[in-house]
Amino acid sequence: MVVIDKDSVQVRHGDEPVALDVSPSSDSGRATAVGDKELFGDGPTTTCAQQTVPLSDEKVEEEERAYLDNSNEYPDGGLRAWLVVFGSFMGLFPVWGMYNTLGAIEGYVSEHQLASNSTLEISWIFSLHLTIGCLCCVFSGSYFDRNGGQKAIIVGGALYVFGIFMMSECTKVWQFVLSFSVSSGIGAGIVTTPLVSCVATWFNRRRAVATSLATCGSSIGGIIMPLILRRMYVTIGFKWAIKVLALVFLVNMSLAVLLARERVTPKAEPFKSFKEGAMFYTRTSLNWRYFLDARFLWCSIAFALGENSICVTATYISSYINKQGHPASMPYTALTVLNAAALFGRYIPSYFADHHFGRFNVQIVMALLAGVLHLAMWLPFGGNVHVLWAWVCTYGFMSGSVFSLSPVCISQICKTSDFGKYYSTAYLLNALVTLPIMPVAGAVIGNGSIRGYNNFIIFTSMLILCACIGYVISRAYCVGWRLCRF
Repeated sequence: MVVIDKDSVQVRHGDEPVALDVSPSSDSGRATAVGDKELFGDGPTTTCAQQTVPLSDEKVEEEERAYLDNSNEYPDGGLRAWLVVFGSFMGLFPVWGMYNTLGAIEGYVSEHQLASNSTLEISWIFSLHLTIGCLCCVFSGSYFDRNGGQKAIIVGGALYVFGIFMMSECTKVWQFVLSFSVSSGIGAGIVTTPLVSCVATWFNRRRAVATSLATCGSSIGGIIMPLILRRMYVTIGFKWAIKVLALVFLVNMSLAVLLARERVTPKAEPFKSFKEGAMFYTRTSLNWRYFLDARFLWCSIAFALGENSICVTATYISSYINKQGHPASMPYTALTVLNAAALFGRYIPSYFADHHFGRFNVQIVMALLAGVLHLAMWLPFGGNVHVLWAWVCTYGFMSGSVFSLSPVCISQICKTSDFGKYYSTAYLLNALVTLPIMPVAGAVIGNGSIRGYNNFIIFTSMLILCACIGYVISRAYCVGWRLCRF
């Protein structure tokens, strides 16, 4: 039983009460247990009327809800809430869908426009795109928490579509860097945090399911785009194929602007000067104090390693299939099947995470299985087309879960009002990891031999398995090593 009044909280465990100090004089609203460990991280000081909140059985929901907000504050459904999910879905379709389609772009330009460039040189295009996107997520999170997300989606969407459109004219590495890496990368980073965060403001108990449905936009994009590009490369050429893609993205972003809205738009006082605004966003966006919380630090490390493992795998899978001598149509079809499997992987594990096992528990299992599949199926049997298809289906399912549950795990260790800042700060670490990962992966592949690709498989396996370990440690800091729902 938890009893909350103005200046203190009492947690009754059995017959022994433990007092928690949450008085205004406490440091930044930090709630600490007298003679016990810290329960909550930094946050604004709050005062609430006396109330009694019953705690459920610890094996069912106590640990899962320990760091979440009051469920009664969220609609957790309704037409408006699901329209927000649909708007987020439409916005993530081009942005994260492109992440899942990088292999279709890389495979084509490496054999045509950039045929004279090395794998390492080409890898910088995609590495910078992902890194810049992650860095821009850092600042958009603070902006979202203070102002809402509509303006950010408008500006970011315009930059993203413009960069994709200009990529159609590129023939040199530096041109791809300016259009795709810089312009589209900045746009992707600006829109990502608002598109994901707005869903969290409408859902609590069903947050994993709602977030997974929104992020299904990336899987649908990854299913459709490789097939469209494969056909249009032949019929109208690369230039017009990318322009058609940019037009589709424009429609998607327009719908996201109209529908993806936060539940309550903050009403912040305008800054007195540009300098004041710049200093505020720099100070609040780059909040290194969050990393002093071991729960968040390890969750962020796991988040960065897991996403990068999936991204580099999706980027080089097409080249790997070509090197193995499989049918020419297989690279594009494999990307489509992988993302189709990820579509189920985003929803089904999220449902069980919300209703039965807990978000961290499911995430840990999915990340572990993804790494094991790399080593047990892809590495030894990649030359067998039947086993490779089996790996594509099963790995796609696991990777979809890892992607969709990452932001939900972060939201479980912070308040929803601070989720934008926490999520964007996690992307800062993601950016620092992303910048070297893609070039390192290209260097591991080397001259493109089968041995080089096998080393690459081991490399990506270690990334996702280390992500699994990170989630385990973060969970341990939250609820210990007990087997419970969390």
